[in-house]
Amino acid sequence: MQEMLKGRPASPAQQPGLAAVRKVVLYHEETVRENGAAPARPVQRASVAAVVANPWLGTSPSTSLAEEVEALAPLLARLLVGKLLDALGGADRVEAFGKGALVGTAGEIEHAGAMIHTPYFGNLVRGLLEGESIICFADARGDAGHSLVIPMWHKNHAATRSHYQTVHAHVSDAPRADEIVVVAAASTGPRPHPRIGDRTTDPTVTVDILKEARA
Repeated sequence: MQEMLKGRPASPAQQPGLAAVRKVVLYHEETVRENGAAPARPVQRASVAAVVANPWLGTSPSTSLAEEVEALAPLLARLLVGKLLDALGGADRVEAFGKGALVGTAGEIEHAGAMIHTPYFGNLVRGLLEGESIICFADARGDAGHSLVIPMWHKNHAATRSHYQTVHAHVSDAPRADEIVVVAAASTGPRPHPRIGDRTTDPTVTVDILKEARA
């Protein structure tokens, strides 16, 4: 799959099948200091959002979503991941990932979910980012400019707490009522200064143990 993404990702206007895309927005940050100290290593986080026309606008709640999902979701996955890898330097540098979708007010929440919750999107994002974990997600409905908080965790070890983090996706003029914003996000490392332990270092904690400790 990595072969498909060599070189700079092509513009949606150059890719057949992506006529539904109105714009693509990249957010990219690097944390170099947190609480007055540099992290052990600088971490970059990025999200890429594609604004697409909602193909199910005006359809009934019983309408099948499968045909449009199979046609559009893989193209969006390749587009978004290609730009993520361009920003972050390759799949080998990515350690955490997430996904999200925001549907405009004329659409259903299910329209947002359809874009990201099937193998036609999720499996491609996971494979192209060389991950194994289930991808954590956010989906919602909102007006243009609504901010979607995308959760991320480790791409191979989902229980690794150091990599639990979020990135905000925001497009000032989207989604319009008849659009969907589809997002893929990734990080090259953990939160700055992670120090809350992990399941391998946790003590045994249960409701009964806590009750006994407070008795």
